[in-house]
Order: sequence, then C-alpha cells, then structure tokens
Amino acid sequence: METTNIASFDRASELKAFDEMKTGVKGLVDAGVSKIPRIFHHPSATLSNPKPLSSDLLHLKTIPTIDLGGRVFEDVTKRKNAVEGIKKAAAKWGFFQVINHGVSLDLLEKVKDGVRDFHDQSPEVRKGLYSRDFSRRFLYLSNFHLFSSPSTSWRDTLACTMAPNPPKPHDLPEIRGDVMLEYSKQVMVLGEFLFELLSEALGLNPYHLKDMDCSKGLIMLSHYYPPCPEPDLTLGTSQHSDISFLTVLLPDQIEGLQVRREGYWFDVHHVPGALVINIGDLLQLITNDKFISLEHRVLANRATRARVSVACFFTTGVRPDPRVYGPITELVSEENPPKYREITIREYTTYSNAKGLDGTSALLHLKI
Repeated sequence: METTNIASFDRASELKAFDEMKTGVKGLVDAGVSKIPRIFHHPSATLSNPKPLSSDLLHLKTIPTIDLGGRVFEDVTKRKNAVEGIKKAAAKWGFFQVINHGVSLDLLEKVKDGVRDFHDQSPEVRKGLYSRDFSRRFLYLSNFHLFSSPSTSWRDTLACTMAPNPPKPHDLPEIRGDVMLEYSKQVMVLGEFLFELLSEALGLNPYHLKDMDCSKGLIMLSHYYPPCPEPDLTLGTSQHSDISFLTVLLPDQIEGLQVRREGYWFDVHHVPGALVINIGDLLQLITNDKFISLEHRVLANRATRARVSVACFFTTGVRPDPRVYGPITELVSEENPPKYREITIREYTTYSNAKGLDGTSALLHLKI
C-alpha cells in the first residue's frame, strides 16, 4: 500500500510547486500545515533503528568528547593525550566533540541567533533571497538535492563559501553577515589546529595535512529545522557522509543528530559549549581508511521551537582546483596498498552532488 501511494502521485510536479513557493519548509510551518506533503515521506525502513544493540556495542553510548585545552598545551602529556583521543575517535567513530576549543562561546550563541533571526524575517524578504543558482556567493534554499534525492528533508539552509576567497559584506545578508565572517575566521584557525593534531595522529609531521591544502577551502551551511507535525514520517537530513576533509558542526540544545556505526544509529548528545567534529570522505580517502567518514542523519524536529545547526566544511567544493588527491604515500605499503584511485576535489564533489543523498557513499566510486 505504501509503495502504491508513493507511486500514484506526481512527485516532480509537487517538488516544483514546493520550490516555487521560495519560502522552504518554514513557509509550510507558517501556513499551519498539520500533515507534511508526500514529497517529505521517507520509507519506513530508513527511519527506524534496525534492531537492539549487540552485546559488544552496549557499552558505546555516544561519540567521544576531547578537551583541546584552549588550543594551548603547555603540558606535553596533555597534547599527547588529545592526539591519542582524536586518533581513536577518527578511526572508530569518525566523529568526536571538542570542548575548550578556543572559539568564543558568546560568538557561538550569536551565530545560532543569527540563523533564527534570518528565518524569522517576513516571507517576502526571504523570497527575494531564495535561489538555486549555485554560482552565487550566498544561497538560501530548501534541500540542495531536492530534485535528485528519493525523499525530501524537513530542513532549510543558508549556504556560503567562506574561503579561500572570503565574501564581501555586501554578498551576505545584512541580518547576520558580520557574524558569519567572524565565525568563519575562528573556525579556520580551529581547523588548522585540528589538522595539526590529526597529522600527528597519523604519525606525520604536524603540518602535513595543511601543506596538502586540506584547510584551504571552507563552506558554511546554516541549517534550520522547523518543528515537524509528523516527525515519524520524515527526516531533517537524510543518511549521508560528508564530502569534505573535515567538518566542524555547531549544534544547539535540541538534539537530533545520529551517527551510524556497524549498522546501528547512535544519538549525539548535547555537550554545553562543544563543537562536533567529523571526518569527511576526502580525509578517509587520503588516509587510506585509517580515519573513517561515517554516515549520519538528523531526525525530524519534535520540539516546539526550531532547531538550528551550522556546519563548516573544509573543502573547496566545485571551485576550480587542479590538485589531485589519493592515499598519502607515507600511509601505504606493500602490506597496505592504496584502496582508492586519485581524483580532484571538484570531480568528487560533482559526482557526489549528481548522485544525491541515496544512502550510499560516493567513495565506493573510487574503490580500487
């Protein structure tokens, strides 16, 4: 019956009608919908946890939390412990949270407030900024993969490329542009520090990943998840892995992020003042699977207020960049040969975007 219902409606027309509203999911909520449109329905198999945890995974509660000591390790032992913690987390989870990360906690709150303030503007103002022209420096839209993914997510997004060529203030919305610029600067500094620790965790010199331009590009996506009237039928973000080297995520107190490990979904619990860090596909590729890019998703928002998060992706995306990436020479051997073929960031991003969020990793395309 479920398959018949899904097949019986004109999905393409409904997607087009939704997009032409130019107010996203927030527009549906403002209109007072009590039932979500069918384009947002996800198959029941993708919404549930498959089965109870096996006995060997029962001790795993959530991703690790690592203290970065304000990015100043006066004690060598503390730095060594942080590197070891990151090494284990990157190899087993691909995710970890960081506290004492050096980014102003006051700024974190301003960033989240800015996302809410943008969406609290009148529909007319938001309509004027809504676009699918991906050549623009700033984008406001709902679902990047709206027309290519099998199901639509209950989420709207603001997107901007912040590095290597930062936008000018006039490229950004007045209501939060200055905060975006300041936050991106601080995330860039944090990212370079994390790449140092990750390099050390791989047994390389601290600047190896930075010298490979892993911290060269930064794309900021500010997600807005309005309350959902039927949260059991949809997702806030479909299952996927990130097509970046590294992602720095600013969450809020409303939980919903889940990480998939060994076939099970684990909740990422809120840690006050923490940032969530995860390994992206490109870092898994160049580390030859020493670090893993795990799939994750966001549940539909069951709260009475909107959930927001800001994800900063270290990648140059589809911008021209001739550098080719493959497994790092120092990490391969006869016993551990390269597992992936080489590719440019642009080629990988283009392939992944065309594939859409179909629940599979784009890395499979590069397997040797």
